[in-house]
Amino acid sequence: MRRVIAFPCGGDTLIGSLDAASGSTGLVIVSGGNEVRVGAHRGMAQLAADVAAAGYPAFRFDRRGIGDSTGTNHGFLSSADDLAAAVAGFRREAPQIDRIVAFGNCDAASTLALFGRAAGIDRVLLANPWIVEDRDDLPPDAAIRARYAARLRSPAAWLRLARGGVGKGGVAIDSLGDMATLIEPFDPQETFISLVVTGMGPIMFALYAQACLDRGVPLDRLSGVMLNDPLTAYYGARTYILPPRPSL
Repeated sequence: MRRVIAFPCGGDTLIGSLDAASGSTGLVIVSGGNEVRVGAHRGMAQLAADVAAAGYPAFRFDRRGIGDSTGTNHGFLSSADDLAAAVAGFRREAPQIDRIVAFGNCDAASTLALFGRAAGIDRVLLANPWIVEDRDDLPPDAAIRARYAARLRSPAAWLRLARGGVGKGGVAIDSLGDMATLIEPFDPQETFISLVVTGMGPIMFALYAQACLDRGVPLDRLSGVMLNDPLTAYYGARTYILPPRPSL
């Protein structure tokens, strides 16, 4: 059974959702990227329902200034009190809990890494944590309106749209030859790579490793990271090749 819970935080009121179950281990789900507690494509709500169906209570919440909660959103670096209030509220509503695990993606993972222990969380699952917070460097509203008004008046822009030239980006890697072409301009021994491609990550890494070997670069001279984030892909973005268990 799902219930909506209101609880205090620094003079404001936070809103959370509790998926009740009888288990003594509970899950706190923290949405990242200023998302409301339901998650992208209702993914976090579905995750909570699945966890509760397995016998473990799950709790989601909106931090201050997000979704149904009152107050001002000051970003994840200022969310320590929000997290602590959510954990306390979860324990009040599910008093049988003696152990709390928390899951977060993006800046929510950073929130848990920074403030989870102080909030009383026993274990954390961190998916793609951020190490910096983006600053709002957008131009003034008037400048944005003027730019898009000019684009709408431009015949060239409309012609580009009609020819399918809008929204294209990235590069296609369909073969070992494509990978060799991609890495040709740089020295793999001097480059730290980041493969943020859940699901396809192992395949892309295999192509990259072989292309480097073909250039005479030994594997122990390569450096980088590869993302494997099936929970976020499956429950958050809803873009996945395999569900979480086969992905792991």
